[in-house]
Amino acid sequence: MVYTLYYWPGIQGRGEFVRLALEEGAAAYVDTALQPAGEGGGAAALEAILDDTELLRPPFAPPFLKAGRLLLSQTANILMFLGPRLGLAPRDAAGRLWTHQLQLTIADFLVEIHDTHHPIASGLYYEEQQAEAKRRSAEFLGTRLPKFFGYFDRVIERNRARGGWMVGNGLTYVDLSMAQVMAGLKFAFPHAVERTLDSYPRLHALHDKVFARPRIRSYAKSGRRLAFNNRGIFRSYPELDR
Repeated sequence: MVYTLYYWPGIQGRGEFVRLALEEGAAAYVDTALQPAGEGGGAAALEAILDDTELLRPPFAPPFLKAGRLLLSQTANILMFLGPRLGLAPRDAAGRLWTHQLQLTIADFLVEIHDTHHPIASGLYYEEQQAEAKRRSAEFLGTRLPKFFGYFDRVIERNRARGGWMVGNGLTYVDLSMAQVMAGLKFAFPHAVERTLDSYPRLHALHDKVFARPRIRSYAKSGRRLAFNNRGIFRSYPELDR
């Protein structure tokens, strides 16, 4: 199986969660975000799907994953599909549902992270809602970030399995996703996140273990992993990092 991943060019965004699973699982895949528009890649590849009036099951927004005749969207849905196929999910049904539940909680977390810099509307520039962003970020860093970090840290603690993973005895796609969230938050709020992570050593260790894995480390150094920037979910505005 050769998968095709469709996402906006120039940003990591939600597509990066899928990329990390594909990389760790040593999957063969085409990333249209890295292909020139003249070769059928880039934003044109996305728009071709979004504008396709023949699709009986049209997706709402990227990322999209093409797997044979299947066209899947929604990050958590894509990862639930890929997990068993790439050896990144438990074998039992209860374990798979628990992993999916954690991924959905990460999706909720991502919405709150995004809203720190766009608390009023996505269609407005940051500069048009900067005062509100400062208030939202202060509440997020003081209340919501410790709440989410505390929850995920307890998940690792209560897993009671060797390795310090979130589910079972081995790495799953939700570990990759959690590490990606922490990497993004370190970019967006370097000072506040480092202070907060001191209270959650299991999460801190999880981040370091994931990015030390050979395939993930190789991917990070390959030039194919896009750098964080101020066009994606995680944005760095020093005035918000308090």
